[in-house]
Amino acid sequence: MITALLTATAVLGLLTLVPGPDMAVVTQASVAGSRAAGIRVAGGVVAGLMVWGVLTVVGLSALLAASAEAYTAVKLLGAAYLVYLGVSSLWRSRTVASYDASAGAVGSAPTWRTGLTTNLLNPKIAVFYTGVLTQLVPPGWPVGPSLALLVAIHAVLSMVWLSTYVLLLSRLKTQFAKPRVRQWLDRVTGTVLVGFGGTIALQSRA
Repeated sequence: MITALLTATAVLGLLTLVPGPDMAVVTQASVAGSRAAGIRVAGGVVAGLMVWGVLTVVGLSALLAASAEAYTAVKLLGAAYLVYLGVSSLWRSRTVASYDASAGAVGSAPTWRTGLTTNLLNPKIAVFYTGVLTQLVPPGWPVGPSLALLVAIHAVLSMVWLSTYVLLLSRLKTQFAKPRVRQWLDRVTGTVLVGFGGTIALQSRA
């Protein structure tokens, strides 16, 4: 049984390391804001995972995973939100002067809500939790409590990884403080976010 739990934890750990929209918004917060901003957004991301986890345990996320219309609606909302974040970064990166004049405002923009919204509007998490996560429940274990445990493990792994990532980015803070570097990074993260949004909008449920 313990071996099965360790295997499930390893699978969740590997999936946590895969870059996605969550890492993109955390990067944007850390670069445009501060270490604290990055941690706040990471906390929002994990809060979103917990919400999906609760919905999975009580069976509600299965309804979303089974409904093509609901899935598409959430998918398009999520894609639109990512595109909005990306376009905002690209718009801000038009000129270097915008960073000189609004360094403080830009730094305070990313919030906990950004991470939460990004995850809540990602229906792939509902599909993952109702499809893959249920398969990771150790044989013979009660499904409900086991799913809750796996969600908690996933949340902890995600918070540890994203916080570590934020700390690594903060080591380069002196470089990020330079207006031209921040402009370039805003263009990169903005493009990545728009790309994620477009990919999510066009991808199928498979």
